[in-house]
Amino acid sequence: MKLSQGVEWGAHCAVTLARVEPGLSLSRRTLAERYALPEAYLAKHLKAMVNAGLLHATTGPNGGFRLAKRPEDITMLDVVEAIEGPVPRFVCQEIRQRGTAGLAPEDCVARCGVDSAMEAAKEAWRESLRGVTVAALVARLPPAARGPVTP
Repeated sequence: MKLSQGVEWGAHCAVTLARVEPGLSLSRRTLAERYALPEAYLAKHLKAMVNAGLLHATTGPNGGFRLAKRPEDITMLDVVEAIEGPVPRFVCQEIRQRGTAGLAPEDCVARCGVDSAMEAAKEAWRESLRGVTVAALVARLPPAARGPVTP
């Protein structure tokens, strides 16, 4: 599975915003500069996270972004789905019934083994991401990077 760079950007921004004092926001420019990212492209991903309810955006001279939920309540799966949308499901084309190796439909009553394996892998991946919160990522930061972030 290939994810866009926006997932990495969004996750790092969420970790940074988790370290901002309550009530304060960081501008998209500040976030972009922290990671040497193109501000216009980062804005698209931040907006997706706002639309997903992960971030709150304010306008004006002191505007910016802050987490819309507690860091403990935002998972990596939330970030991935905010940026990428729902992860597409593997679609079995039932090729086991085609070509020279084709099986009769009555031999294919049970779900295809390839389809089952792919579905299990997707669910394991989702469960793994669901188990990692922004708060856990903050805790994994090197000690020098765990301090508060100021606007």
